[in-house]
Amino acid sequence: MNKELETRATQVLYNHALRKTAMRMDVLQVFLDKEEIALSNQELEAELEDSDRVTLYRTLKTFEKKGIIHQAIDGSGTNKYAMCHADCSEHEHVDNHAHFHCTQCEKTLCLEQIDVPQVEVPSGYTVQTSYMVIQGQCNQCSS
Repeated sequence: MNKELETRATQVLYNHALRKTAMRMDVLQVFLDKEEIALSNQELEAELEDSDRVTLYRTLKTFEKKGIIHQAIDGSGTNKYAMCHADCSEHEHVDNHAHFHCTQCEKTLCLEQIDVPQVEVPSGYTVQTSYMVIQGQCNQCSS
């Protein structure tokens, strides 16, 4: 990867008080290089040479817990993750935006400019999470 991505990855780890390891650096650089796209475990494995599946899984869970990445629920049934762009932290994820899932190429993108609307639920109910998925064809597949 290039020097700029390496520098940015190092800064992200420092900002979230995480040790710099080879796997963390590699995974972060892939996310930073594909900033707008949510990636599955399989897509990450394909990008990383000689990746260990268990170490990758643990790295993703650590990044999610620390507020570096968030799950991008897109209705495909595959766990996908995307970089957090807001001021997410270990104690607060601010990822209440919509996701666009291309039904042709299977890419999922964060639509941070579209907030998931607040929904009023019946008395006694508590909302823990809500997701908004917009499905269709991306600009590359529809042209």
